[in-house]
Amino acid sequence: MTESFVVQDQSAVVALLSDPATHAGITPQRIDTHGAMIFIAGDRAYKVKRAVRFPFMDFSTLEKRYAALTEELRVNRRTAPSLYLGLAAIVETADGLRLEPVGGDYPGTIEYVLVMRRFEATLEERAEAGRLAADDIATVAEAVAAFHHTAEPFFRVDPVGRVSDAIAGVVREMRRNSQVLATADVDAFERLIRARHVAARDAIVVRAKAGLERHCHGDLHLRNICLLDGKPTLFDAIEFNADFARIDVLYDLAFLLMDLDARDERRLANLAFNTYLDRRVLAGWPDEAGLRQLPLFLALRAGIKSEVSAHMANLQSGPAQADTLRAGAAAYLRQALGYLAPKRPRLIAVGGLSGSGKSTLAGALAPLADPAPGARWLRSDILRKAWAGVPPLRRLPPESYSQEASEKTYRRLLATAETALESGQSVVVDAVFARPWERIAVEALTARLGVPFTGIWLDAPQGIRVVRVEARSGDASDAGANVAMAQTGYDVGPITWHRLDAARGRAAVLEQARCLC
Repeated sequence: MTESFVVQDQSAVVALLSDPATHAGITPQRIDTHGAMIFIAGDRAYKVKRAVRFPFMDFSTLEKRYAALTEELRVNRRTAPSLYLGLAAIVETADGLRLEPVGGDYPGTIEYVLVMRRFEATLEERAEAGRLAADDIATVAEAVAAFHHTAEPFFRVDPVGRVSDAIAGVVREMRRNSQVLATADVDAFERLIRARHVAARDAIVVRAKAGLERHCHGDLHLRNICLLDGKPTLFDAIEFNADFARIDVLYDLAFLLMDLDARDERRLANLAFNTYLDRRVLAGWPDEAGLRQLPLFLALRAGIKSEVSAHMANLQSGPAQADTLRAGAAAYLRQALGYLAPKRPRLIAVGGLSGSGKSTLAGALAPLADPAPGARWLRSDILRKAWAGVPPLRRLPPESYSQEASEKTYRRLLATAETALESGQSVVVDAVFARPWERIAVEALTARLGVPFTGIWLDAPQGIRVVRVEARSGDASDAGANVAMAQTGYDVGPITWHRLDAARGRAAVLEQARCLC
């Protein structure tokens, strides 16, 4: 921390919270950020705001630090109520400084402390250890979708101008760090992101009027998701500037997607993307039309990380850390430019009888498609239930699989695919496609939209299919062995799609499919 931003000496507070005597003899671990100091001892963490003044953050007085901690407590109890225990005071006595218990109004208070439970780890730590699990990411995406559904709407007078201001701020900071970020790259970033902004103007206005700008998290990356009692939990939301968190819900999600992508976890980014959108469908808030803004949002998030990393590189006293941050700043800028480069969407349809491995293949193909974070995976088993208002693992009654109900499901699948494709996102449709008209309809859609199409049909003998459906656990499909056997008698008509032998094994089938796509 450079002295130019520090406005008050907090060394006595640091000494108190660093003293094992303050924590029943436990020597605390200290973590420093640009805006806070955290002291971890036993099962508690103690957070003090730094007495600093930045252009975007002002904790220069005790009153401002108290207000920020109070707001931090409020906004984070929305997602992590058991993590945030309350505020404590550090008071000055005749015997020196003393940390008081949580709650209460104490005379002589010279600093306030946010007291939290100690958690197990952040997902960033899990990622760096190579232990980031798909189940954790799916749980996070579900939690984000639920949080966004209940978050307070914010109706801005000029939502288009707000995005423009954010772009201008990022570009301005990039240009201030021209010794780290190449001017030609910054010029390209500005040109491309402003073009994306112009193209997304109508979508920005429509979504804002629909209440899809909400008081979100605002800083939703892996470092701000912890494991608490074994469950991924969102914490450390932005509290110091509400305008940074009153944003489109997809912009909030974009930080998580960008962070995973930056870590070469495109598969997990695609899982988060599709799990979130599937849960939004269940809540009655389809977001496919908003995907037109996603490249803009992803690039803006990567651009922010780039300019912040460049700025932090200039504040380092050690050359090694400075070099690491400079390299990271340049990498984030390249990532942003990649999001902004034009990518043509495509549609991939994966069909086959129950147990042939459709969802396994579709789920593996979706992250491979452009643009980032991969294709919108429209799985009939999940969306049929979402449209019925039930979660993925709840069984539907038999009438939900009648011919009439199935025809309605296919029509809605194609309508959703069309919206996503028109928004610029690739799509993988995963369904049985047993009837010729279903296959013809999806091909006709791509012909009408002028997007590339690949149809894949998976062949597998009845015995293998029955074994596979009987082995399922925690799967959205309601098809059992009886359904798999009954489908053997289907007259599926002529199959003009690429036919793959699904009995060959997952790896071989995926390799064949990749060559086709």
